[in-house]
Amino acid sequence: MQSKKSWKTESGIDIKPLYTEEDIKDRNLKAKLGLPGEYPFTRGIYPLMYRQRLWTMRQYSGFGSAEETNKRFRFLLAQGQTGLSVAFDLPTQMGYDSDHPRAAGEVGKVGVAISTIDDMSRLMDGIPLDKVSTSMTINSTAAILLSFYIAEAARHGIKPEQLRGTVQNDILKEFIARNTFIYPPEPSLRLAVDIIEYTSRNVPKFHPISISGYHMREAGATAVQELAFTFYNACVYVERALERGLDIDEFAPTLSFFFVAGMDFFEEIAKFRAARRIWATIMREWYGAKKRESMMLKFHTQTSGASLTAIEPMNNITRVTLQALSAILGGTQSLHTNAYDEALAIPTELSAKLALRTQQIIAYETNIPATIDPLAGSYYVETLTDEVEDRAWKLLEELRKLPLEQAITRMINEIRDSAYLFQREVEEGERIIIGVNMFKSGEIPRIDLMKVDPELERIQVERLKQFRNARDLGEVKKALTRLRESAEGEDNLIPPILECVKARATLGEISDILRQVFGTYQKPTELGLRA
Repeated sequence: MQSKKSWKTESGIDIKPLYTEEDIKDRNLKAKLGLPGEYPFTRGIYPLMYRQRLWTMRQYSGFGSAEETNKRFRFLLAQGQTGLSVAFDLPTQMGYDSDHPRAAGEVGKVGVAISTIDDMSRLMDGIPLDKVSTSMTINSTAAILLSFYIAEAARHGIKPEQLRGTVQNDILKEFIARNTFIYPPEPSLRLAVDIIEYTSRNVPKFHPISISGYHMREAGATAVQELAFTFYNACVYVERALERGLDIDEFAPTLSFFFVAGMDFFEEIAKFRAARRIWATIMREWYGAKKRESMMLKFHTQTSGASLTAIEPMNNITRVTLQALSAILGGTQSLHTNAYDEALAIPTELSAKLALRTQQIIAYETNIPATIDPLAGSYYVETLTDEVEDRAWKLLEELRKLPLEQAITRMINEIRDSAYLFQREVEEGERIIIGVNMFKSGEIPRIDLMKVDPELERIQVERLKQFRNARDLGEVKKALTRLRESAEGEDNLIPPILECVKARATLGEISDILRQVFGTYQKPTELGLRA
């Protein structure tokens, strides 16, 4: 929200004081809107939307040991959460076992430590994997974590075709905004597409990728940039899969997306509606998809972590509620609501429960889910939806004319510039943040914060030592050798990674084989990409 000196959306779209029928009379709304469940899906991808089934309430959780995170999962499921979402610690994200020197001090700090199949077993203890949908926020090591998950399910007689969930597996946005990459771009893309190919044929209910605008937006992108950059990356994945010989309708229905819900309430709603229209058009017009399911944009939303303040953190409850409401009015399929203390620490059990209750109150007390796309036909919302769509198309088409590395460089530069502009507006008072640059109380309330017991790292390291001592090292070496041979060739790498997991290789050992074959990537200090 900006001061009254200028009324613009966060993407810089001018906001008029009043919208009337004149603003939409030439917009061909009948063709653009249609009905829910019908192309171009502006009003939602299902005919009845939330009247038939509410969005999945999927709270992001993970810290310390597998046992500690399992307790949080069980707690949230008991409180009415309807899907799991796993946060992994940085060593796991970067392909290091918990006892690696680079993991020291980071084990379990920003997510759960998972180095072995036994860790995955403890993480999912008592959770019916054939009944619960599990989302894993993992990218560079997504193939390994997915293999752990498949192997753990097999231990309980659950077949891959019964599993439901998502791996994030969006490596391009790591190079653009988040930076938890390991290998250079090309082998990284190979691994991402290996997962798409393997799951489409073997784990058909699993979403092999969650193409993520969220992180680029949190790094500073605008809503328009979020859409353009996300769909650019999506097109890269689609085209790599098509080059493999996959049919578009074979894998497109399993693709999923991940967007932010920010503070510009109506622009966020317009963004979600425009996103469905853009994706449906891309699938049908660019790639010749025939299946209705291939054209349906399925997306998870998380409220904006970057909008949360450490100053007056209780204000974040209001921010999260409004952001959640924009995602729901925008037609999300899945939602995570941030806890009010996340600018300070991992959520406590109390704050995590309150975040979940925010979704539940909207779902069960407000009657908001009773009607589909209730803002359709609004002079303002329809005008804004068209404007967001038009600007996103223009930027997407500009990116599509560039080679991959140049496109990534442009996205990095645009995110940097947008982040700078946003911060400057905050500092100059043009963009208002209550408690930070307006109505400042100066008070820092005392609230209980979550703390990860440092003893958990020692226990995890000792457990890993025991795991290594109890296995058949010959079988491990054989499996790792087969993985190396496959990586040096062109085979899909999921089957040999699964073999390694079943032979009880660790995450770090599997990652090290791929490091040796693919090399590692160092982001240059100047903007731009070099392999």
